[in-house]
Amino acid sequence: MPEELRAHKVKRLHMRSMRRGIKEMDLILSAYAADHLETMDDAGLTLYDNMLNENDHDLYQWVTGQVAVPDEYSDLIARIQSRIADQPVGQV
Repeated sequence: MPEELRAHKVKRLHMRSMRRGIKEMDLILSAYAADHLETMDDAGLTLYDNMLNENDHDLYQWVTGQVAVPDEYSDLIARIQSRIADQPVGQV
């Protein structure tokens, strides 16, 4: 199977960020994706893709600091949290 083109991968990840299981994660991840996916390197996109395979309730608890973040996602979740702190969801 051919490797996915970068532009297709970014578009797919953006769509997956907008269509989550819970509305809060739709808002949080779609805002983060809009700001960061285009500038991520391939490793960053792969990590983000892997994170999107996680359960939404787990993601929400990680982003809100309710439970500890797995080491593999700690930097990514910290960047998502920083994005929310700098520009709360729903604000432009």
